[in-house]
Amino acid sequence: MLNFASDYIAGAHPAILKKLEETNIELLPGYGTDHYTAQAKEKIKNACHCQDADVYFLVGGTQTNSTIIGAMLADYEGVVSADTGHINAHEAGAVEYTGHKVLTIPGHDGKIDVKELKDYIAGFYGDDNYTHMVFPGMVYISYPTEYGTIYSKDELEQIHAVCKQYDIPLFVDGARLGYGLASKESDLTLETLAANCDVFYIGGTKVGALFGEAVVFTHANAPKHFYTMTKQHGAMLAKGWLTGLQYDVLFTDNLYMQVSRHAIEMAEKLKEILKKYGMNFYLESPTNQQFVIIEDEKARQLQKHVVTSFWEKYDETHTVIRFATAWSTTEENLEALDQVLAQL
Repeated sequence: MLNFASDYIAGAHPAILKKLEETNIELLPGYGTDHYTAQAKEKIKNACHCQDADVYFLVGGTQTNSTIIGAMLADYEGVVSADTGHINAHEAGAVEYTGHKVLTIPGHDGKIDVKELKDYIAGFYGDDNYTHMVFPGMVYISYPTEYGTIYSKDELEQIHAVCKQYDIPLFVDGARLGYGLASKESDLTLETLAANCDVFYIGGTKVGALFGEAVVFTHANAPKHFYTMTKQHGAMLAKGWLTGLQYDVLFTDNLYMQVSRHAIEMAEKLKEILKKYGMNFYLESPTNQQFVIIEDEKARQLQKHVVTSFWEKYDETHTVIRFATAWSTTEENLEALDQVLAQL
């Protein structure tokens, strides 16, 4: 059975497994106080050209989102997100569970529009009753978005400018960050990202690691006692070196971007195969997630041979499904998919 359901269906890059095996019986201090974690933090700071950054390693994306948002917002504040944003659509109310409301504005192919964002915040403060309302205390975007789309450098700068105008932080969810940065349409780098947001994270779970996310507060601006809050949210490992060591490997010899570029190359070839068989794309995604509109009966036939993700119903007889490539996708996987589609 072929599997294009997501980008976290395989274990870890062989270089990480090799390093884990080599260090398996090495006795190390816990909770991220080991030298591998220290090395990884320095490598990430160097890659971001951001020496005053605060770097933390958390276990997974949902824990990371809820921990950051819970730690940075006051009790009376919520977080502004596209209605299609991951924290609103696919995290089972994890943010609301921290006591903070997700304040939604329309998503456009997964992205927020800077004018609509500014109008939303201005409208809040223009309401004489705003002291009785949930304050917009943070703006959340993801890169790439839930729909595989990406923000340009100009768009990011404009959103950041709005946040600075209202003195609220901009948080960039980077669960799939490598696949966004590696896109041929991207004009962002880790350096420009770090310069235009207050906190972001470098996803590992979906980009070559067994698990783990690297949180970067870009201006030595981590909330007071963020380490302790991470533990409160269940996002900290006692064996913290397991995460630090993985990022030490990922940020050696540019491995993180190498595996990300591979996934994009596979996605480009995937698109060509899907086009060859007349698949209609729901939108144009320049990253590793590809969304197609397919007849329900044809989808049922496809599912006998290929695992994809259900995304949403398109109409009464059609469904949007997602194909995702990853660091682990091979040419052989794509050739096999080509053969399956030829038989449908």
